Amino acid sequence: MATDTDPIAGTATGASGHGPDFVQSLERGLAVIRAFGPETPQLTLSEVARSTGLTRAAARRFLLTLAELGYVRVDGRVFSLRPRILELGFAYLSGLSLPETAQPHMEELVAKVHESCSVSVLDGEDVVYVARVPTRRIMSVTIAVGTHFPAYATSMGRVLLAGLPPAALERYLTAVELEPLTRRTLTSRDQLGALLQTVRSQGYAMVDQELEDGLRSIAMPIHDGNDDVIAAINLSSHASRATLDMMRRELLPLLRSTVEQIEADLRVTSHRVVR
Repeated sequence: MATDTDPIAGTATGASGHGPDFVQSLERGLAVIRAFGPETPQLTLSEVARSTGLTRAAARRFLLTLAELGYVRVDGRVFSLRPRILELGFAYLSGLSLPETAQPHMEELVAKVHESCSVSVLDGEDVVYVARVPTRRIMSVTIAVGTHFPAYATSMGRVLLAGLPPAALERYLTAVELEPLTRRTLTSRDQLGALLQTVRSQGYAMVDQELEDGLRSIAMPIHDGNDDVIAAINLSSHASRATLDMMRRELLPLLRSTVEQIEADLRVTSHRVVR
């Protein structure tokens, strides 16, 4: 049987794109959960089926199973997630010292610059937010812990990609589909690869309205005690309030100072755990 590899992890997969032990029903059940979000907190059966690509009968079975397990609420024809769904992500977040370590430093930074600050990690081809301190809503979608965005079009994603080992980055660049999210989105693999080398050497990334019109952001990597990139932190602003030059001149030094404080605290936390 022909095999393929995951773009970043490099794990073997079958001709279908999944490994021989892949459980498709679990994938579909998770797709039903992911259909709900900040913009879609309540969905009908038809809407869930349309969002997931499942038949109405399959979507109904998954929804009723999730309801019986306590993860979904049913109110007439409308379905919504129940608070118990937080159990699915809490085990991961509770194992991370990063969010609780970074949060007070992020809050201090936001109080100084009055712009939103976020921390994310790489999850496949996306960034996933693990901590956030908002100030103004500057995007059309609501961003919260757990939100995913394509790594290639975000400043945090670019510093995380730049921190990958060369072989993993090459797999990513080969596999990723660079869709134009705005008219400014970089969609050339060669140009993205060259840009990521620049990001790696300069230690930060800036994105100008590539994820969403009007959104500018600047990000830096967060390193662990072994100098490996484990996360990224950014400041984001509306284009009407901040030029790229201003962000580089005024926000970058403050962001760099915040990173240094977070990394120092992480080294202390790590040292305590080792001892």
